[in-house]
Amino acid sequence: MHTKVEERHPLTQVMALYGWTNECLLRRVAGRHHDLGYGTMAVRKEKVSRWTRPCRPQTPTIPTQLALADVLHIAGHEVHARPWPQWLWLALQDDTALWESPWTPAGTIHALDYTAGGLVELDRRGFLTTTTATLAAVLAQWATAAPAAPAATGGRRIGAAVADRFDSRLRDLRHLDDDLGSDHVYDAARAETRLITRLLRETTADEETRRRLHTCAAEASRLAGWCAFDSGHNAAAEGHFVTALRAAADSGDRTAGATVLAFWANVRYSDTRPDPRGALDLIAAALAHRTDITSPRVLTMLHIRQARAHSIAQEPTAAYRAIDAALSACDQDTPPGEDLPSMYWITTGEVFQAAASAALSLGDPRRALTYFSAAATHQDPYDPGKEPRGTAIYLARQAEAYLALGDLDGAVETARRSVDLMGGVTSARGTGSLTGLHAAFARYRAIPVVQTFLTETA
Repeated sequence: MHTKVEERHPLTQVMALYGWTNECLLRRVAGRHHDLGYGTMAVRKEKVSRWTRPCRPQTPTIPTQLALADVLHIAGHEVHARPWPQWLWLALQDDTALWESPWTPAGTIHALDYTAGGLVELDRRGFLTTTTATLAAVLAQWATAAPAAPAATGGRRIGAAVADRFDSRLRDLRHLDDDLGSDHVYDAARAETRLITRLLRETTADEETRRRLHTCAAEASRLAGWCAFDSGHNAAAEGHFVTALRAAADSGDRTAGATVLAFWANVRYSDTRPDPRGALDLIAAALAHRTDITSPRVLTMLHIRQARAHSIAQEPTAAYRAIDAALSACDQDTPPGEDLPSMYWITTGEVFQAAASAALSLGDPRRALTYFSAAATHQDPYDPGKEPRGTAIYLARQAEAYLALGDLDGAVETARRSVDLMGGVTSARGTGSLTGLHAAFARYRAIPVVQTFLTETA
């Protein structure tokens, strides 16, 4: 058991990548340690084992870490910016595991291992890197992938109760993300992914339990991708989403795959260099399997994302058509208890909030305010108490609509509510919305009500 844990330590992975033994690594580090002026370093092969062992591992001294970083061509400031051994992931930036591994259970486990290690630590770019051709290849693989057969590992046999527990834990993580924000939940989602992956690798189960575990792996990786995106790490988010899509394919659950594609589309059109066409391709791939999507709320979400992508592409006719489709899907009147637990946040009010955002992107603030009002007054309203971060973002957009119409009092009042809600919640998206709103108010700084607001919220 300890060997398997130790093999996943990033230093062991670095050594495997370079083909180094313990002694080979230590000789290189000792030589660089001397050259950098840190003095002589003893070369004892048990040092590496002490650094990577699962129980009470030792931490190398900072000079030793700096010498190792120099050997691996990693800047010294990264050692000071990240705790040991997190900075070592910077030496493992080859993402071939994500995009080129076969769409098989073994390929999925390989990708899950890679992404659960921490893509945010590797993502120093913060913008999209996946090309249109790569997206097309991924979607083609997902469309034709067959469910995975249960693997006969010979390990301990587990049953449906284990999958039930993961469903419960993932439900709690989703709600913690609502309450606390993505920064707190990202590591927990990755830890959940690692545990599920370990069970997929080391245990035996019947076909139904095995597929449920793959669905849980897809949801844990999707949640990690959402947290990465909400924290401003879009390239990392894409890595988690493609891994989630692989796990969903192994489960044979098209609804889980469609959910992943909807969240991935959000990343594509929300980037600082938005790709609405790529987002629409992801949505189209999901909707091509609409007869296999068992959740009306997932269909609703797909049409919401479709509307937003069309609005960012400045295609009003298609955007409003997608809004109508979302409202129609939402009107199928499936009680929340009979739909997926992960879709608890999809209400008619949520559709109207997204519709308002689309109208604002299309330059129609008056229509946007009508939609914002409907979100609050509909019999199936948007519930601001469930998710302060989302409410704050929508309020910031509502303030922008008031500002566009010259209603400064309405804009300031709404903006104050947005600022209050974001207190204590970590979200790069939320912070970015408020920063953009401040910039929009700046041109009205001479107006007393605006000046007061800017001063109080600086």
